[in-house]
Amino acid sequence: MAEKKERVYPAKRLEQFVASVLVALGLPETDAKTCATRMIEADLRGVDTHGIFRLPPYCQRIRMKGMNLHPKVHTVRENAVTALVDGDNAMGHLVMTYATQLAIRKASESGLAWVGTRNGNHAGAGAVYSTMPLAHDMIGMYMTVANANHMAPWGGVELLLGTNPISFAIPAGKEPPVVLDIATTVSSYGKVKLAAKKGESIPVGWMIDRRGKPLTDPKRSAEGFLVPIGDYKGYGLNVVIGMLSGVLNGATFGRNVVDFNKDFVTPNNSGHMIFAMRVDNFQPVDTFKREMDRVIREIRESERMEGVDRIWLPGEIEYSRVKERLEKGIPIAPAVLEELQKLAAELKLSDRLD
Repeated sequence: MAEKKERVYPAKRLEQFVASVLVALGLPETDAKTCATRMIEADLRGVDTHGIFRLPPYCQRIRMKGMNLHPKVHTVRENAVTALVDGDNAMGHLVMTYATQLAIRKASESGLAWVGTRNGNHAGAGAVYSTMPLAHDMIGMYMTVANANHMAPWGGVELLLGTNPISFAIPAGKEPPVVLDIATTVSSYGKVKLAAKKGESIPVGWMIDRRGKPLTDPKRSAEGFLVPIGDYKGYGLNVVIGMLSGVLNGATFGRNVVDFNKDFVTPNNSGHMIFAMRVDNFQPVDTFKREMDRVIREIRESERMEGVDRIWLPGEIEYSRVKERLEKGIPIAPAVLEELQKLAAELKLSDRLD
């Protein structure tokens, strides 16, 4: 039997598809479009585990009334350089779009801003938000508490920690911006789920079982946990991110995190944070960008190890992938496409991604 191949769709078509699904489920059209834009931005960057792949579980939560479709996302505390945003259990993309736009406005006036959120939901890929300040000649930083615990404390076996990602975005001149977007685990759990859908194994080093032995079958992931990057160092970074984007905001962290893979009803109370800072706090923007270009080229053109074709800067691969996917389209894995088409049929959408 021939193996099914990935199919490719234009980004705009997928954006319209996501928006139509969310509207059919009751989201106001403007909110649906915002969520669709943020989700497809993740797919354009090649973060296929955090874009349209997440639509079916989001829909399941909406159908089970686990999310507020008509929220009042609002600021509950603020001063010139900080704010705490309450998401009112809205789609995470709406909460983080609101928070990031607020951070940019505050940074425009005061030079920098740190905005935390609570009562939100999963918001997709971190780089989608950390890169938003770039258009304003600002540096962006994003952190969040993941919506399920898949990692144990260093030396422990109890699942108290998530993948807790962090993302930085730094503008450059003629060169692509430097964008780092990483989980503090060797792999995100989304990659494990995607591998399970595709029927693939996962590499040694992504997960271990309760005895510390490698676990390579993604369908057995419940028997083990993810491994932190850099051993105890990644574990330490993971904990700090959880405290700054969870505890500080009055959001969940530790045992009170709701596993959004299993519980579609209980509010997640997800915590996120976004930081934006103007480059001209320190030096003229043009001067900074020229120096960034010089440093980027210095690193890229440095002496390579034998067998290495190119040295990449953080975010360069994603930058080129955005251009490629805007031109050629976004590939959708067969198993994911099947779920999306089923969803379209249930909702009687005109576009069923045929």
